[in-house]
Amino acid sequence: MRPVQCAACGNQVLCEKFSPAHTSVQWTADAAVACAEIRDRVGRGATSARIRTCRALRSSIDRAVADGTLEADGVRVDV
Repeated sequence: MRPVQCAACGNQVLCEKFSPAHTSVQWTADAAVACAEIRDRVGRGATSARIRTCRALRSSIDRAVADGTLEADGVRVDV
C-alpha cells in the first residue's frame, strides 16, 4: 500500500490498485474529523464507517495513478 494525500483536506490514506477498477483504501486518520465532506455527511446522520470516500480523495487517488505514484500490481494504470 502506498500513501496518498487528499489535495483538499490533507488527510492521508494508504491505497493499493489491483486493476483500473479496483482500489483498496485504508484510512490512517479519523476521516470524520479530517475531511469536510465526510464530516458534513456524518453531521447529516451518516455513519462514518459506511462512507467509503469523498470526491476530493477520489480525485487525489486518480491523480496519483496518472502521475505514476500509485500503480496496479507494478504496472502503470491509465485513468
